Amino acid sequence: MPGIVLYGPPAAGKDTITTELEKLDRRYQAFARLKSGGGRTRGYRITTDAAIAELREGGDAIWENSRYGATYVVDRPGLAQSLEEGIPVVHLGQVEAVSRITESIPDRWLVVSLWCPRDVAEERIVARGSTDLAERLYAWDATGPLVGADLAINTAKVSPEQAAQLIDTEVRRVADL
Repeated sequence: MPGIVLYGPPAAGKDTITTELEKLDRRYQAFARLKSGGGRTRGYRITTDAAIAELREGGDAIWENSRYGATYVVDRPGLAQSLEEGIPVVHLGQVEAVSRITESIPDRWLVVSLWCPRDVAEERIVARGSTDLAERLYAWDATGPLVGADLAINTAKVSPEQAAQLIDTEVRRVADL
């Protein structure tokens, strides 16, 4: 089974669509990135800067970025384990991260580009109670288009349920289920 990369700016629907995928099939599981620093803890494996440095030195930090006062890491051991256990859904917001992930464990990925207009993203960010609107919109502005995605979805026009169904259908097609 392939893993899924959901690429997109803040508030494009990565969390919501992942929840809908998990409802469709329990094999879908949000990949919990490693996180060192403050802020939200739900959905992350909390770690230390020292542990991240150790992964980096061992070549097991596939992708690393810093934003919102924290460091986030996609680690090779965690990703390999997630692929063995089910269908991980990896959330990314940097174009360079997508190729790092897909090249680290080749032939195992369905890449989905999620997008919505900036004003829709702003409404969603406010509605979910985020206190760092300016920083999230800055990240939205910095998230470039992804060329070559297997599937592209405008989440302002497609419901989370419909998006999950489209993704599930494509996963089943490429996995020949």
